[in-house]
Amino acid sequence: MPETSTTRRHLLAAAAALGAGPALAQPARPRVRLQTDKGVMVVELADDKAPVTVANYLRYVDARRFDGAMFFRASNAPGVPTLGFIQAGVRNPAKLFRPIAHESTLVTGLKHVDGAISMARLAPGTAQSDFTICCGDAPHMDAKPGAPGDNLGYAAFGQVVEGMEVARSILASPRNGPAPTPVMQGQMLDPPVKILSARRT
Repeated sequence: MPETSTTRRHLLAAAAALGAGPALAQPARPRVRLQTDKGVMVVELADDKAPVTVANYLRYVDARRFDGAMFFRASNAPGVPTLGFIQAGVRNPAKLFRPIAHESTLVTGLKHVDGAISMARLAPGTAQSDFTICCGDAPHMDAKPGAPGDNLGYAAFGQVVEGMEVARSILASPRNGPAPTPVMQGQMLDPPVKILSARRT
């Protein structure tokens, strides 16, 4: 009889542990593998903190609209060639989805640290496909209440977890391409770096 009671207790404890396991487990964040002609980067997307921005990015990935897109811009801090950001996006207007709502870093709690992936935009609510990757910390890209302009910063939504050496090599690439605006003079990659494929891992 004691053996039966002990066995029953063990079975009940095991069943309870199994039942609690899935409820306690945190779902894995989505990851995307970017194959470029300079190498591979893997980004992990914070869908729990920036769901609108991540859903938009994955929409482009799943529709394969980043395939053939380009890293076309690299901007470094004055006098610090290893600190800055690289920018990529879809250049064909026919492949763009509608703009999305802006998710401020004040709301998401995400920061523009080394390796952060973030949406590029003009006015808040205009982001579509263009995204940046930070090479080094970039706190000036975070929202800053009281600062000049709209104060809302850019929408960070994930982090490079593999391949930052590729991002840094893109930042160091030649930048003599024609600039669409004077502020981008000396920032246009020549040649651009092609995204061969973008896939969930």
